[in-house]
This record gives sequence, structure tokens and C-alpha cells, in this order.
Amino acid sequence: MFALAPGPSPQLQAAALPGSAKPAGRAVARRLVIATALGLASALLPSIALGQSSYYRHTFFDNGPREASYYYSSGKAVAPSTLETQEKRLPLDATTFFTAPNSVKVAWESKTGGTWAADIGVLVFRNRDYHFDGDTLVFWVYSPEGIRAAAMPNLRLLDMARQFSKPMKVGDFSGDIAAKKWTRVLIPFSKIETGSIHPFDPRQLRTMILAQAAADGAAHTLFVDEIRIENARAGNFGEVRSATLAAPGNLKLRAYERHIDLSWDYAANGSGNTPTRFVIYRSFDNKDFAPIGIQTAGIHRFTDFLGKVGQTAYYKVAASDAEYRESAATAAASAATHAMSDDELLTMLEEACFRYYWEGGDPYSGMALENIPGDDRIIATGASGFGIMALVVGTDRGFITREQGTERLNKITKFLEKAPRYHGVWSHFMDGKEVKTLPVFDMVDSGGDLVESAFLMQGLLAARQYFNRDTPQEKELTQRITRLWEGMEWDWYRKSADSDAIYWHWTPEWSWFINHRLTGFNETMIVYLLAIASPTHPVGPELYYTGWAGQSEAAQLYRKGWSGLAEGSKYANGTTYFATKLDVGVGSGGPLFFAHYSYMGFDPHSLTDLYTNYFENNRNLALINRAYSTENPKKSKTYSAEAWGLTASDGPNGYMPEAPDADHDLGTLAPTGALASFPYTPEASMAAFKHFYRDLGDRLWGIYGPLDAYNLDDDWWSPIYMGLNQAPITVMIENQRTGLVWRLFNSNPEIQTMLKKLNATTENLRAHQSQTK
Repeated sequence: MFALAPGPSPQLQAAALPGSAKPAGRAVARRLVIATALGLASALLPSIALGQSSYYRHTFFDNGPREASYYYSSGKAVAPSTLETQEKRLPLDATTFFTAPNSVKVAWESKTGGTWAADIGVLVFRNRDYHFDGDTLVFWVYSPEGIRAAAMPNLRLLDMARQFSKPMKVGDFSGDIAAKKWTRVLIPFSKIETGSIHPFDPRQLRTMILAQAAADGAAHTLFVDEIRIENARAGNFGEVRSATLAAPGNLKLRAYERHIDLSWDYAANGSGNTPTRFVIYRSFDNKDFAPIGIQTAGIHRFTDFLGKVGQTAYYKVAASDAEYRESAATAAASAATHAMSDDELLTMLEEACFRYYWEGGDPYSGMALENIPGDDRIIATGASGFGIMALVVGTDRGFITREQGTERLNKITKFLEKAPRYHGVWSHFMDGKEVKTLPVFDMVDSGGDLVESAFLMQGLLAARQYFNRDTPQEKELTQRITRLWEGMEWDWYRKSADSDAIYWHWTPEWSWFINHRLTGFNETMIVYLLAIASPTHPVGPELYYTGWAGQSEAAQLYRKGWSGLAEGSKYANGTTYFATKLDVGVGSGGPLFFAHYSYMGFDPHSLTDLYTNYFENNRNLALINRAYSTENPKKSKTYSAEAWGLTASDGPNGYMPEAPDADHDLGTLAPTGALASFPYTPEASMAAFKHFYRDLGDRLWGIYGPLDAYNLDDDWWSPIYMGLNQAPITVMIENQRTGLVWRLFNSNPEIQTMLKKLNATTENLRAHQSQTK
């Protein structure tokens, strides 16, 4: 079969391919896909997603989200010429496409005295390597009426350095475009000439610009799809060969309230031909199957959001290679969506987010990838700690067996023993295969990252308490975690013996160059708690009050630098926002991850200091956040009483720590904000979940649960999942339901000892304050 989708006519032909079937703060200061590959579409456990980097080193555009227009595009016409646009962007067409579910539509009239330009930009996501592999620009075009070569548009290309090519006539490469037939256009790089004053680099392609050529005064429509950079393979493009791909196997379906998950196995047949993608077909009558989406080769899961209860659907899956030749399809399988209780919906959400860490983990280390899609090399230390807690939940919930959970955690801890450590502390990012530090942010971020390592150890200590049975595998795991824990030199990160605080980074090359003092209130409380709890390299409990809750000038300036406000600059706040008093926090509370990251393992109920109880304070942070979204002072289309939870995410303009105040409200919402707040606001979080799933699920729900973020004002939907944002959903929901991870982490004897020390320090300070009044 061939993955051509139905166009306006009943059938489309496969162009020149005989044999084709007819279609069927991170402390703010430091943390600075589309639906087809991720959002609509993870591997059967314990397979691990791979190949994202490779796929996107060739793919410029495959599909857009299920929206009216493509976010990474623009269009403009000068009268009397015209160009069809949607809010100044190019339309996406869901009825005519080469690979499902859509293509970019370019519809124009070229007239004398006018002009037009249609820009198609590359998909942007965190850690993408914008250096394409290949020597030929390849894309597919389709016209309902046919277009003569002389009437085809001009083409210019723009690279990442904003250098551009000379105009080329698309018709010189495409020839005449036959009506209702997909045609492949190939433009060798050797034919592309620089038009700017500096060399143009086609391997760093940023924008493909179609523009007016012949002013023939006629209306034309061209659908553009599957824009890729490929190698010419010694002139073999278009060579007709039969597909030798093995067929996928073991297609399984799981139906939920509004969607159906597909999963399958894939084993190569030794032919040397490997899949580039999988093609998913759906039918509602088990007769007429049509393609509904594609999935990248490294992921063996797809999510089809049907949007209603009681819908039966039938599916087949085929493998497709670089030439779009398909394997035989799986046998058809069917499932029907069904009503679900709130409890069942929460289990569904927990399991979907858990899959990011189980199915999407790094194959060499078992650790969590920074984001998917992303750079396959980059594993994230803090996100891995969160993922470890999600693995504990997944084991307890039966998503995986206890033996599988133990095996994965032994793999992770064996890697951590080998990985570079800087006075016992790991770097923020590492390469799982090469077992080395990766300075992703900048050259000075090349050593120990105490905050990320604290997040990691928070997860490991919770796992140590869970996997405590008298088996060789679990005993090995607990012993290894203890050794890793005891090897962390928390006292080193004071920078000096008389320092009043703990510092974030140290590297052998740059020493204390970053000089980032850890000052609350933000997400880093867990560093002070673990440093006090350390059985081998502790700091004194007094640092909690001099460093984390410190009153020094440096501490006050740090807090003001984040919020721009005096409220909370002395740690205590006391201001009432939206009828809720905030005891501790900067400004109106900051992004919601402040209430999540340090409290996924550590139970905030258990800590009351001079200023507040941290469960109550975190609940108030969430209540203020929701009230801000409900009032929605900027009148964003995104926010409402059910759409709330301003926190950090990769938005349309990169990473932003959004918060409930005028300066930090940019209209982008990350579902993890409300969903990881379940223990604090169970009813409001449940309402948000139902909104994200039932109302926005066709665009927001995918293989790992809700996508990272969205912005309705910009019609932007994140093309990625992030390791920092999926696990908090699973873990905090479980803390609301059973208290599992809180109970495990706090049961560590070192944590109990730490709480006693901190309580004693608090009581001494309280007595001293009472005497001096």
C-alpha cells in the first residue's frame, strides 16, 4: 500500500510509483512534530524511542497540527495579485495531502503590477539540530486543475543566517503539473545559487519562499507536502523498486473515553531497507481504510483522538521507507471508545505521561531525554529524577511489572556510577551513549549542577524505599542508590566554610564562575533539605534560614530581580491576591513549578517553618494562579476557570517561566501547571484535565498525554513533550490519590533526621525572636 491520502476527488494517484495501491527559574535565571510525529502519535515496552534526530535531519515539513493554518508560515500579497491566507498564515488542508493528515495550501492569482510571497518555515523545537543531511531539496506538489510549468511560482530559500538564494523557477524542476496527481520536485543543491552578499547554505534551510512569477491573471492552487532534504543516491531518485520492508506486527488497540491508542511491534527483515515512518490507516466500516497520520520510525505507538464516546474504529499500520514505498499492512483491529469514571480517567492520564519515561527513555542509560522530538543524545538529570518517581508510580499501578521497574532502575543507577561527577554531583545534561557531560546551555555549564542532581536524588531516595524487597536485584539497587547518595558532597557547594548559602554550579574548568546563589522561594528548596539530610557531607540546618530563607541584601536583590516587586523580597510575603493570602513567594507567587519540583517526593505537609506550612502555601500558590487565569486580565483566548496553571514551558518564542502577573503572562499554557497541582486543588485540576482532554484533545492529546503547551492567541501547539513536565503530572496525581511518593520519600531515615534538625532550629529561632520582642 502507498500512503496517499484522499483529496477532493475519490482517489489520488501515486506519482510515478507503479505498484502503489489506491488510497484507502528553571530557577528562572537558568532555564531559559508535529501532531503527526508526536501529538497524534511510543513503543511497546520496553522498546525505546530512537531516530528523532535522524528523522528531523531530513524532514523540513511533514504535517502541521489540526489547525486552520501553519504556525511556521506567512503570506502576503500586493494588489492586484492575491494570496489566500488565514490570519496572515498559509492554510493547512486536511482533505488533500501526500502524507496524512494535512498539507500546506498555496492559492494565488498573479497579476501585472502586483506580487505575492508564501513562506513555509522549518518546524522549531528545543535542541533541534538545524543542519540537514543531504544534497537535494525534495517536495511533493498537487494541483486540482493542473498547472503549466511556465505558470509555476518562483522559489527562494533562506538559511539560518538569513542569507538567501537567487530566485529559481519551480517549473524548471517540476515540469507541467498534471491535474489530481502528486508530483515530486527535486532541486539539487548544485543548482542553487547565492543571492545575498554572503554564501547561502542550503543545509541550514530556514524558510522556503514561493513567490509570484508569470503574471498570467489565472487562479491557481498548489498543495505542498513532505518537504525534505535527501541524498540523490547517485541518481537513483524515482528508481522503481518493489518495497522490501517487513510488515509491522502485533497491532494492539486500547480504547478510552475519547481516543484510541495503537501500538505495534516492528522487526526488520534483514533486507537492508529500513522504515522512515509508519502509516496509520483507519476505517469506520472495516472496508474503506484511509490514512489518518504518520509516525516516525523509532516510535511504535499512535493516538487517534475520535472526540466522542461510543465510536468504533478499525485500524491498520504499514511501514514506509524513504521512497514512500510501503510494506504490507497489519491485519485490521478494532476498538470502541467508552464512558470512563473520573478515577479511570486519572489512571489513563498517569499512564500516558508515564510512557514518556518508560518507552521514550534513552536506550543506553535508561535516563529521560530532555525532550521528544529533540536531540537523541541529550539526557536530562533532573527530568530523570522526576521520571524515576514516575517509574515507581507505574510499577505500583501495574503499568509495568516490579521486575521491569527494578531492571530499568538498575540500568539507570549503573549509568550514574559511570557518569562524570563533580564532587559527587552530576551535570545538568549528559550523553547516555558516550557517558559524558554535555554543556548544552553554554560553555561554563560544564560541570556539577546541584539543583538537577537534587531532583535526581529525590527520585532515587523514593525508589530506594519502594524497591526494598529481599531479592538480589532489589538489594543491588538499594545499595547502589545509597552509595550514590553518600557520594554527593553537598558541603562542597557552599563554596567556602563560612558561606551562608549553597551555590548551584561548580566545574573543574570554570570553578565558581556562574556564582549562582540558591535563594528561595522558588523550586530549589529540595537542595537545602537534602544537604541537611546528607549522612556523609551535610550542611548545618542554619543554612536553611541564612541561605534559602535568607534576609541578606544578596537574597533580597535576587528575589526582586525575579518579580520586579517588593512583595516577597524578604522571603515572607503576606500580600493577599485574589482573596488568597500568600505567606511566602515572590510577587503573586511565580510559575507553578515552584510548588511542584521540590515537593514531588518531599511531602510539604511535613514542613512548617517560621513563615508557613508548605502544603498550605503551595495550595495558595495554585489558588492564586487559577484565580488570575479566571479573571484573565489580558483577555487571552487561552485562559479560563478551566484553563489555568501558568508555569514554565517552551512557548512560541522559546522557554518562558510564565506566572500570574502582567510581566510574565504571555498567553501560553502548559497543562502540567494545573495537572501537577492535583494535591492542592483536586476539583479545579480535574476540571482543567477534562477541558484539556475533552475540549482540546484533538490537538493537545497524544502518545504521552497532553503536549507540552499551547497558545490559542497564536494558534500555536507545542510540537514536543518535555521530560520536566510529564512526570510531575503522574507523580502529583498519585500523591493526591494515595500519597505514595510522599510517603516513600519521607520514610527515608535521613529525611526524618533532617526534619528533626530543621524543626529544632526553627523552634530555637522562634524562641529567640520571642525573647527579643
